[in-house]
Amino acid sequence: MFLDLFSVKKPIIGMLHLIGDTPAEKIKECLKEAAIYKKCGVDAMLLEDYFGSREDVVACMKALSQEDDYLYGANVLDNFSFTYEMTSMYGGKFMQVDSVCGHLPVYLDVPYAEMIAAYRKAGTLPIIGGVRFKYQPVLSGRSIEEDMRLGLQRCDAMACTGEGTGLETSTGKIAEFRKLIGDFPLVIAAGMTADTVKEKLSIADAAIVGSYFKEGHKDIGHVKEAHVCEFMDRVFQLREEC
Repeated sequence: MFLDLFSVKKPIIGMLHLIGDTPAEKIKECLKEAAIYKKCGVDAMLLEDYFGSREDVVACMKALSQEDDYLYGANVLDNFSFTYEMTSMYGGKFMQVDSVCGHLPVYLDVPYAEMIAAYRKAGTLPIIGGVRFKYQPVLSGRSIEEDMRLGLQRCDAMACTGEGTGLETSTGKIAEFRKLIGDFPLVIAAGMTADTVKEKLSIADAAIVGSYFKEGHKDIGHVKEAHVCEFMDRVFQLREEC
């Protein structure tokens, strides 16, 4: 379901972190960054309450829904239900959740899994789900192999990261995930750079990019067109080789 959203190989999703001092500024910056992404050929956008609130996510999704031809989804951190419902309501075509398995002890994981299953049965919104995701604890008491197996039942694409925002996701970890999940869609969700596009996307199917697109390649910066276009030029080259 997830990869079917795209007409290209190796789709790239640009982060919209909702930077700005006021709700109005966040919407303005969101639309500005979305326009840069579209101009440079980024395939989709992911709104996150990184610098804002869940209300800001909804407001920005509403604003994007008034624009033509934007493909976007959302991740309201630590709130699966709100993310799913609001993304579906306001024109989003996919969602992300930082962890679908492994971050909870078993007694909490059971109702969490049941909640995800209920949404997946009732709706059609593709889910990018993390396992061993950045900043998430490992409390399941299970092996990574078992958490990955269960995670595959709870999402439509698996997200892989390194240790933190903007930090490299090692090629070894990406390869480990690929070995464990086979042909299931694999998304690199942190630490991509223009120099690592070919190495890492030769293994994975897609990437979510945030910090690299910004001034100073830092999460606190504003999206810089030159960085986005440089990165996407490498992606276009890789697609021609695939």
